[in-house]
Amino acid sequence: MGDIRSIGIIAKATSPHADETMHRLVPWLTERGIQVRVQEDFSMLSGDQVTVVPREMVPEQTDIVIVLGGDGTLLSVARLVEKTEQPILGINLGSLGFLTELGIGEMYGSLEEVLSGNFRIEERMRLEANLVREGREIGHYQVLNDVVINKGALARIIDLEAFIDGQRVTNYKADGLIVSTPTGSTAYSLAAGGPIIEPTLDLIVIAPICPHTLTNRPLVVPGDSRVELHLASDSGKVYLTLDGQEGTQLNKDDRVHIFASPKKVKLIRTGAKSFFEVLSTKLYWGQR
Repeated sequence: MGDIRSIGIIAKATSPHADETMHRLVPWLTERGIQVRVQEDFSMLSGDQVTVVPREMVPEQTDIVIVLGGDGTLLSVARLVEKTEQPILGINLGSLGFLTELGIGEMYGSLEEVLSGNFRIEERMRLEANLVREGREIGHYQVLNDVVINKGALARIIDLEAFIDGQRVTNYKADGLIVSTPTGSTAYSLAAGGPIIEPTLDLIVIAPICPHTLTNRPLVVPGDSRVELHLASDSGKVYLTLDGQEGTQLNKDDRVHIFASPKKVKLIRTGAKSFFEVLSTKLYWGQR
């Protein structure tokens, strides 16, 4: 990647630290000759080198995007850069995240590294999901973490028929099913007993939620597999949720086709922390 001349910043506007951080970060960047784009929540920062635009337009015509918030904020930004694929640098405004792994105290040092070109791009696998109803595709989605089918609070156990590359695997009778990327393996999948996968690998994890049959364990398949899930039962309210950010209600006999996207999410890494350091810190490994 060439010299960085323009940077987009997207912040979690409801965070108590966002306003203060933006007021310090934007001048810091403009003093170094960087053109900055910010969302309209921070219109007070507009100036000669600062352009205020709607949030969804912040990544346009920028070299990289800085995300100020948590992992949820970064997941939402990953959808915004789906077409343009700008690299993302995540800065966590709260506790340490798996995606936004840098804290505010590390921000300026890491940005100095980035502006000097001393960083690497880490590509993360995305999944695409097509929702098919009565033979017609009615929804198409991209996720960085996971595709989840789960039941509402008062719904009965879901009966999901699963196929991989056209071959029937099993009928999952469970509260739901999680299909995740390696990045998503440390999210909902982990809570459901799924394995931790090094995030740059090319794999898909299928993890049942509270399966009725205890031998239904999480399954790991190659990244080029095509997963098909068929909602075989009328279990009441059942939902398809994408990255925990958007979703829709499913009907009996709906089918969800899940496969790897050709487009990757590009995360900027400066070497401040390895995945295993973040993992150890988040999960308190080695502590008693």
